[in-house]
Amino acid sequence: MENEEGRQAADGGGRAFDRVADALRHRIAEGVYPLRSQLPPQRALADEFAVSRDTVQRVLRELRNEGWIESRQGSGSRVVKARAVRSSTVPAAASPLTVTLGPLISEAFEQPEVDLDVYALTSESLATHIQLQLERIRAGLIRPSRITLRLLLPTEEVDLPYLRGADPKDTPRLRRRLVDLTLRHVEASWRTLRELRAEGLVPVAEFHVRSVPIAPTWKLYLINGVEALHGLYVPIRRPVVLDSGDEIQALDVLGLGAPLTRFVRDADPNSRGSLFVEGAQGWFDATWDQLGLEQGWSSVR
Repeated sequence: MENEEGRQAADGGGRAFDRVADALRHRIAEGVYPLRSQLPPQRALADEFAVSRDTVQRVLRELRNEGWIESRQGSGSRVVKARAVRSSTVPAAASPLTVTLGPLISEAFEQPEVDLDVYALTSESLATHIQLQLERIRAGLIRPSRITLRLLLPTEEVDLPYLRGADPKDTPRLRRRLVDLTLRHVEASWRTLRELRAEGLVPVAEFHVRSVPIAPTWKLYLINGVEALHGLYVPIRRPVVLDSGDEIQALDVLGLGAPLTRFVRDADPNSRGSLFVEGAQGWFDATWDQLGLEQGWSSVR
């Protein structure tokens, strides 16, 4: 087994931090670690992800700052928040139907043809779910014949009202962190779809990214033209852990933990779900065509 020094050398800086943080966030969001459950001990997480305990400690500090967990000396870390998707089709008198994003993406990929349009700040959630579908396809559990993914992201130059440091001199570092995170997640999704195509697992796999000069205050998933998931980015003031390990106070937004509302197109064209899906798809298409700037990410058919 590697010693601690060897693991620190192999961590790869910010990439190891992001890899572990992303994995734990999505495990919480998908219910692998349910609400009020304990996370594995730091040593177990370090062994699982082959990283140093210092990296695990920084990740847990970040998750605590984001509100996912609470930590107490000698008691480990406990999950205190989980994300839900609320359905717009449930009667007002009924309890809201809550599901997570993962099953909806999984259902979409079980169709012969997959069309997924996403408008987001970083596409953090998307990258992990696309990777999970790759594993299902490789295992022979599903076999779509075509995947088309369109992703709308803000331009690097857009003036965001958030991601600002309490000390203004920290703001450029926060913006650089956002750009780096976005590139990592886009590259991960692009690489996954390229692998599917190169290995002959999916005959057609297309990935297109455009940027728009708009600061997102909400995220949108449009799934196979029949479902829409809409969630708000919630502005908060919190400490942010940089790749260097520095912790700075910032005005940030949380997207991964924010509730998503699900709208479903049905037989009634005037229903709430049908109207929202139609309107959201129209907005996405028009923004893509009229404001979007091609970024060159594309896996060839």
